[in-house]
Order: sequence, then structure tokens, then C-alpha cells
Amino acid sequence: MCTENETKNATADHEHEVHEHDHSHTHSHEHCGHSHTHTHADGTVHTHSHTHSHASASSPEEALALLKYMLDHNRHHAEELHDLAHSFDDVAGDLIHDAVDKLGESNDLIEQALSLITNADA
Repeated sequence: MCTENETKNATADHEHEVHEHDHSHTHSHEHCGHSHTHTHADGTVHTHSHTHSHASASSPEEALALLKYMLDHNRHHAEELHDLAHSFDDVAGDLIHDAVDKLGESNDLIEQALSLITNADA
């Protein structure tokens, strides 16, 4: 089922053990396929669009390309969730950060699988 478009605005000014950043972030979603538009403090704007569907591939090469795309896509969403976590109170924000850590662990496993696949093909 499709939902209405929605736009969220958040400003992040935060630091972690690993990194520090300060930027404004506008995120638009159009469901049943959606696009993301981000404007960072330095004025850089980027947009990407895609639909969500069940992944299937007609060849091993296509499957590998799709897996690489999905890993990059997941990492991008993890970054967005990380930034969004700073819009919430300590407990909710901490839970979102914990979820982002778990997404990172999952993405690391996918990256290991990709490494095995690409090294097996070499």
C-alpha cells in the first residue's frame, strides 16, 4: 500500500568517539518507490530514487551487482538513521544508535560474503 509523501527536516550537531559532524539534513520519502534528497551544510545536494521490490537476478553477475547495490543502499540508510537518532531523547536516540550498530554488523557480514564471492571468481 502506498502512503503520502512526507518530508522530515533535522539538524544534527553531534560528536561520537569515531567522528564529529554538524549539518542540516532534509529527507523526502515517496513510498511505493521513493526518493531521498539531502542538503548538507556545505550546500551539497544529492538525490536518489528507487523502488522496493523482491530482489531477483537472471545471472550470477547481476546477482553480484544487486548485492553490491543493496549493501551500499543499506549503508546509506544506516547513515540516515544515525543522523535521525539525534532528533530524539536520550533513550530513544540510544535505541536507534544500537539499531544502527546492528545494521553495521549485518552490512559487515554482507561485505564478507561479497568478498568470498568476488575472490572465488578471481
